[in-house]
Amino acid sequence: MVQPAAAAPAHKSGAGVSSAAWLVVLVVSLFFIWGGITSLNDILIPKLKGLFQLSYARAMLIQFAFFTAYAVVSVPAGAWVGRLGYGRGIVTGLGVAAAGCLLFVPAAMTATYGLFLTALFVLAAGITILQVAANPLIANLGSAATSHSRLTLAQAFNSLGTTIMPYIGARLILGSISKVDPAKLPPAAVPAFRAQEAEVIGRSYFGLAVVLAVIAMVFWACRKRLGGAGPAAKMEIGASLLKRPRLAFGVAAIFLYVGAEVTIGSLLVNYLMQPSTLGLDQQSAGERIALYWGGAMIGRFIGAGVLRLMSPGKVLAGAAIGAGGLCLVSAATTGGIAGWALLAVGLMNSIMFPTIFSLALEGLGEKTPQGSGLLCMAIVGGALVPVLGGVIADRTSVAAALVLPAACYAVIASFGWFARRAAVPLVSAAVAT
Repeated sequence: MVQPAAAAPAHKSGAGVSSAAWLVVLVVSLFFIWGGITSLNDILIPKLKGLFQLSYARAMLIQFAFFTAYAVVSVPAGAWVGRLGYGRGIVTGLGVAAAGCLLFVPAAMTATYGLFLTALFVLAAGITILQVAANPLIANLGSAATSHSRLTLAQAFNSLGTTIMPYIGARLILGSISKVDPAKLPPAAVPAFRAQEAEVIGRSYFGLAVVLAVIAMVFWACRKRLGGAGPAAKMEIGASLLKRPRLAFGVAAIFLYVGAEVTIGSLLVNYLMQPSTLGLDQQSAGERIALYWGGAMIGRFIGAGVLRLMSPGKVLAGAAIGAGGLCLVSAATTGGIAGWALLAVGLMNSIMFPTIFSLALEGLGEKTPQGSGLLCMAIVGGALVPVLGGVIADRTSVAAALVLPAACYAVIASFGWFARRAAVPLVSAAVAT
């Protein structure tokens, strides 16, 4: 992963401090936006599954199309941001994401599932560029002493986006289809119904495109204050670092964590609709997604305090064991216990991603940017693990498919225990650990 150009330092004058605070607020808004857009996939899955009468495995191609972009785009995006600077890189990411949202319009007009998947890939490519630019930028907008608080604030707003947007999306996108079962319509009426319901998706994402375009114009006006272009950047992956067991294990843990989190979120609506769990209608089930992601938001604030008192590796292991246990409880029970146990996994998920990330990078020194790039590419787990979960759900049941994320959490717990001790610095380790 390329280390992008440094942001312009904050001024010490009163006007400069006020200006820097405004830039922080502006960049933090990006975390809210991409968190909210990503969580809308959990609403799209039941919507498109019903419209196109898809199997679980085919419906999971929504997540496959979206998260594959992280593996394909992250390295060239780093080089792009390194050449253009943060400001222009963010504008590029917003523009690509807006283009992806606009592609939902022809996809809806033609009611073509393949076009929806293409639109999702383009949208995710834009979000990947945003993440590559915004994550280091938020740390550089101000003094190093307060960088941790800025990053914590940004992550909290990311979680706020994942909490709010599924509820809004459920009301906008799922409300009408929840009243009609397309499988019971006469064959001649299906195309018209599909076009009508697809139009709802097209309008929603067109609105998102307008919002992204407006925000892009704001960032374009501020582009010079966010850092100019840096020296020509190379597209480096740093694969040789995988010889270091701690980082390699961390890459696997990120892959499995994102895969488990996305698999559960993708199955939740259909799972909560089943008579054997909560028996909700589609819109009500979609609104409950906000509780899954809201638990992650609350857990981050709790976890921030806990991580100051206990070993991060042990906290990670405990959270992963809790998440895996809740998956198994949900799979083995029915009714409210099954439904609420799975929703509670969100609380356990809260500290996992940042803790795995920091533990895996510990001790890398100047190789940290390359290690970070490998961890970002591992987010592709959100593309592959849900498809496998969909295959299991098709062949058995959604409840049985929950064994897959439980297995993922077991590996994550093992990584937490493995990384409970401080890492040996890379430069002084004859054999990396």
